[in-house]
Amino acid sequence: MSQLSPNAVAESDLAKGAVCIRAADASDVESLLIYFTGLSTTTRNKRFMGARTDVAMVAAECVARASHPDHFTLLAELRQEGQGTIIGETLYVYDAVARQGEFAISVADLFQRRGLGLQMMMEMEMRASDLGHGMIAAETARVNAEMRGLAKKAGFVDTGLGDWQSVHFAKSLSRQSSSR
Repeated sequence: MSQLSPNAVAESDLAKGAVCIRAADASDVESLLIYFTGLSTTTRNKRFMGARTDVAMVAAECVARASHPDHFTLLAELRQEGQGTIIGETLYVYDAVARQGEFAISVADLFQRRGLGLQMMMEMEMRASDLGHGMIAAETARVNAEMRGLAKKAGFVDTGLGDWQSVHFAKSLSRQSSSR
């Protein structure tokens, strides 16, 4: 389990706890539902590339394949006074036909632009590389400047496969970069 220093996430009163990134399991469905419901409409629309009203089903899907080796959901959790609150999530699914992993990510509104998304992406990349996966890709709305900036910062490149509404980006993983 990766540990982040609280300073890497935020300097507000909300971040006076430990933040860790961990794999989700079946017991996290309710907490994920609360997390998704608590996102602003804008953030939720960016995460799902449109409006979604079935966040309970999405939360269940995020942990449904927790035992499948090529699928995982990572949760960023703020731990304060013995309680954990989800403040970010990354869903990763490997497509064996395309021979690449695909991901989606979100960070709670209060914790955006503080390095948490990048930390989550780095952890996702290490786990994917450890699984022997060589490529990760994702798609986002062309107007989602935050995700495009995060992807660029994480070393992803625009593949040119998007359309007028979306941007497709990818990154080749190095097995050497996954050593811990």
